[in-house]
Amino acid sequence: MSAVRRPDHRSDHRSERRGAQQGDLRHVLTHLIIPLLMCIGMGLAYLGAFANPSPHHLPVAVVGSGTHAQVLAQTINDKAHGDLEARTVPDRAAAIEQLKHQDIFGAYVMGGTGSAGTGGAAASETASGAAASRGTTAKPAPELLVATAGSDTSASVVQKIFTPLAAQQGAPLKVTDVAPTAEDDPTGQGIFFLLVAISIGSYASVAVIGGAGAVLPMRLRAMLAIGMSFMVSIIGALFAGPVFHLVDHGEWGLWGMAWLYSAGILLIGTGLHTFLKRWTTLGVMALFVMLNFTSSGGIFRPEMQDGFFAALHAFWNGAGFVEGTRSHVYFDGYGLAGHVWTLVGWLLAGLLMVGVAALAERRRRAAEADAVANATAVAAAAGAATVPERAPWRAAARLPEQADAEEEMEEAVGV
Repeated sequence: MSAVRRPDHRSDHRSERRGAQQGDLRHVLTHLIIPLLMCIGMGLAYLGAFANPSPHHLPVAVVGSGTHAQVLAQTINDKAHGDLEARTVPDRAAAIEQLKHQDIFGAYVMGGTGSAGTGGAAASETASGAAASRGTTAKPAPELLVATAGSDTSASVVQKIFTPLAAQQGAPLKVTDVAPTAEDDPTGQGIFFLLVAISIGSYASVAVIGGAGAVLPMRLRAMLAIGMSFMVSIIGALFAGPVFHLVDHGEWGLWGMAWLYSAGILLIGTGLHTFLKRWTTLGVMALFVMLNFTSSGGIFRPEMQDGFFAALHAFWNGAGFVEGTRSHVYFDGYGLAGHVWTLVGWLLAGLLMVGVAALAERRRRAAEADAVANATAVAAAAGAATVPERAPWRAAARLPEQADAEEEMEEAVGV
């Protein structure tokens, strides 16, 4: 009589365990897509924007109205092949005004041309008279006017361009900074790193509000976003003023722009979470890091970048904050209104995004309520009134909540 083969429960258990492990592995591999996309996006954005900076139609000026100035400006344009846009300005005062309006980023005052304005001409005549009495001819040294508060890197590029011209005149180039930065921020790039700090505080708060706060009504989440933007902007103003002295005046205006900037990020991110869920971190990083930092003008102005990032600079919120702060602190508010309106536009976009998200959530809740009501009615009609039979349905009903909680944790860890 043959023996009865008993089922191998251990083999079944091993098969189930392998199946579970494979499922867990697929789950992890799926979620590793996000950091890979972050790596690709950051590399493309940062290297594309910063790896090979070079001037593109960088506006400069030659001070003087005579033939010599016009010929020099045309020679610069011919040799630059589109890298520079040289023009002439009548005198030194006009050049300083254009520098402070950021219409140009360097102005070359030729030595001995009398183009430095009335005072410069008088000084030239005095020096010439004194030299004539000694039987010699003296010329004022060539001078380069820059505004490092507008962009230290652009000022450095302009200086490298005009230094050889001064050498041809046999005199060292005198560099005059008509808009210097604060003493504790000699390169002017502290504003950019302040932008980084405020941005991280803002989009990291998005993960918390959208994840841990997902159970709250959208109205409360929007209020939390406004409150967090207020706190982040205060921290930013403290960093800029009493802590690191990045600016020596205008702290209240800086705080106002920091609040507008932070509130726009938080409201847009909070609204996006309704639609993107665990992909929200990648979304806000793309918007407010990859495209934002690179186009802000904090390191290189758009004239030193390619057309894509230069175009973003015209309307992106990071550029609005950086250029608005520069205008407010260093350039007597020239152009400030446009930069503030840029920040207001992003804030309004955030409010619109929150409103759309609230409407979508309301419709989603209504659909879920209808589905539960229909399921309950079907179960009652079928006579499924026992607890064991209802348990699977209740367990299934909890699965979306568990999935949401998992996404929230993943998003918080991702930041």
